[in-house]
Amino acid sequence: MFHLEAASTSPGNPWLNIGIFGAFVAITMVIVFRASRNNKTAADYYAAGRSFTGGQNGSAIAGDYLSAASFLGIVGAIAINGYDGFLYSIGFLVAWLVALLLVAELLRNTGKFTMADVLSFRLRQRPVRIAAATTTLVVCFFYLLAQMAGAGGLVSLLLGVGDQVGQAVVITVVGGLMILYVLVGGMKGTTWVQIIKAVLLIAGAGVMTVWVLALNGFDFSALLDKAVAVAENPAILDPGLKYGASETTKIDFISLGLALVLGTAALPHVLMRFYTVPTAKEARKSVVWAIWLIGIFYVFTLVLGYGAAALVGPSVIAGAPGGPNSAAPLLAFALGGPVLLGLISAIAFATILAVVAGLTITAAASFAHDIYASVVKKGKPEAGAEVKVARRTVVIIGVVAIIGGIGANGQNVAFLVALAFAVAASANLPTIVYSLFWKGFTTKGALWSMYGGLISAILLIVFSPVVSGSETSMLKTEAIDFAWFPLSNPGIISIPLAFLLGWIVSVFDKTVESPEKQAEMEVRSLTGLGAEKAVSH
Repeated sequence: MFHLEAASTSPGNPWLNIGIFGAFVAITMVIVFRASRNNKTAADYYAAGRSFTGGQNGSAIAGDYLSAASFLGIVGAIAINGYDGFLYSIGFLVAWLVALLLVAELLRNTGKFTMADVLSFRLRQRPVRIAAATTTLVVCFFYLLAQMAGAGGLVSLLLGVGDQVGQAVVITVVGGLMILYVLVGGMKGTTWVQIIKAVLLIAGAGVMTVWVLALNGFDFSALLDKAVAVAENPAILDPGLKYGASETTKIDFISLGLALVLGTAALPHVLMRFYTVPTAKEARKSVVWAIWLIGIFYVFTLVLGYGAAALVGPSVIAGAPGGPNSAAPLLAFALGGPVLLGLISAIAFATILAVVAGLTITAAASFAHDIYASVVKKGKPEAGAEVKVARRTVVIIGVVAIIGGIGANGQNVAFLVALAFAVAASANLPTIVYSLFWKGFTTKGALWSMYGGLISAILLIVFSPVVSGSETSMLKTEAIDFAWFPLSNPGIISIPLAFLLGWIVSVFDKTVESPEKQAEMEVRSLTGLGAEKAVSH
């Protein structure tokens, strides 16, 4: 009775779906307007006046991190690929241990608004800030692609919009809303949207999880048996369905794992959240809260993924508008009909809006703070000018994200996010780790590591099966094929290369960086002495 026989038309009531989503947008927009009243300084706009507690910020981090990839992409990946799909959940969660142990507290103590504040602390400001801003913008762009692709797939399912033009219009509307959120609310408004969305997402996934288990007598084994029977494929319970077919796919899995585990600690929009709390202790507390909330959610994805396989069927999911990204909404429809579908879809939309808002403000802050204020104006911008530049940058980034999202529409969003993690881990993580822990690290080493990691990761993605050479590529025709790199994720090559470049160039570089600055950074990162407090600057 709960099996969906066809997904060729829009499930549920499109007007109900739009109504529920519209109500969410209206409520959050009121919150954003109220939060924007105190946006007077750069600290207010970028870091919410450092006014959030560890628990609030941890909830916002969970809201920021549990993106369309986590909800739409992973549930779809588990429904179709079984065990191998759940590896995304494991990788995304384990990555937080790296962020907690290596980055959160030290970063909060050393920086002010952006990742570049830390990287340029004891190195030459101008070149390092330009490099950090460049990597931040590229990582945010890749992540935005995934969210916009999720928006296109979700709405094509809800409204029965199957043509490319209709989906392009939908992606444009989502992009416009995102721009409005960030322009008006800044980091404070964005944070409250993320907190609300985290609560809704975890609660919605929790209700669906209990419902799926209740249908199977709270027997997880019975659910797995039903999933195998509907899929007619016992392999969905075993490792290797997606990543065990050949030696190449096994190496691809190792590359994916490296990117997921090392990427989180280098994601600019996650790192920026550590500056919204008053102390390093609260930054550490934020990560602990985030780990608990994110961990609970990823346990839910296991039940939801196999629930979708059992109640909807992998073949129906694969053939639905939006492909694997449709698994969670189709499961909601199979469970609770149009009303639950509308609620879950509104939550998925909220997920996309909250994450793209966080990404956009991070990219805008990086350009305005690191390029305009620190490089162009040499640290002395006119009063209010930095925030004006940030707001103009938001509009430009929004337009670029809309265009890119239209191009990436139809790709699995969890897969696209994994590419963003690979770029972040290649371009940012080596420099962050070396800056915090190695006194011998030099400016030249930082530049070679950042640009080398960034360029190698992007080039390998461009010449991989992700872009051309197969029916699942972004360029969908097999007639266009310039894929000579066999792996879908570049992490196994680009991440070690970036670490190696940073080390080799620093070792052979004769430049001596400021010993005073090195000593100050070491003391400040470990003790918090002189760190930014919860006041406006």
